Formats: sequence, C-alpha cells, structure tokens
Amino acid sequence: VQLVESGGGLVQAGGSLRLSCDTSKFTLDYYAIGWFRQAPGKEREAVSCISMIDASTYYSDSVKGRFTIVKDNPNHLVHLQMENLKPEDTAVYYCAADRAVHSTVPYKVTSYDYWGQGTQVTVSS
Repeated sequence: VQLVESGGGLVQAGGSLRLSCDTSKFTLDYYAIGWFRQAPGKEREAVSCISMIDASTYYSDSVKGRFTIVKDNPNHLVHLQMENLKPEDTAVYYCAADRAVHSTVPYKVTSYDYWGQGTQVTVSS
C-alpha cells in the first residue's frame, strides 16, 4: 500500500512544474486524492483535491487559477500541474488518499488516511 510522488524540484518564480502521484501500488479502495503541502514551521495545508467518483475538484484560494489537478486513470496517476509558481509555493508536497465517501470532495488533512513520502518544491525569486 503505497503512494509515490514525483516531479518536484527547483524552479524560478514564474516557472512551472508537474507533480505526479503514482497510485499503482495503492491496492485499497479510495475515493479521493489530495495534494497537500507543508512549508517549514507551518501546518500542512490542502492545495488541490479530486474526487475519483465524479472528478469534482477543490483548489485552495492561494493556487486557484495557477494549479490544475487531473487524474490519469489508465496509468494510475494523479497530476498536479503548477504554473506561475511563486516563492511562497515552496514546500514539501504530499499526495494522499481518502478511503471514505463524501458528498463533496474532501480537503481537510484529517480526511485523508494514507500519505506519500513527499516531494520538495523550491521556487526561487
């Protein structure tokens, strides 16, 4: 049972990165995948989440219009396309799986049961 993030790195402000969450080794049923981030000294926060049932999405206000979450079902991947990156986007990014069914796409940290190991995103000014 494993979630694996990839795609992090160092990028200049205004640049782009695409993070990927590989769910191929996650053998339990799940109903949402979320991308979260945690900067040093700060709490983990939701960035974007997607329902695996109806593909409804959630974006935090800080990334709305810049980030896009998409699921690639045949390849068991969930991507987070990040555009116009800012230094304040610097954090460790985690993907997580929610095994419960919700009426709307969940975005609270506590809703998610399984977490990847994280990938570092650093945006230089």
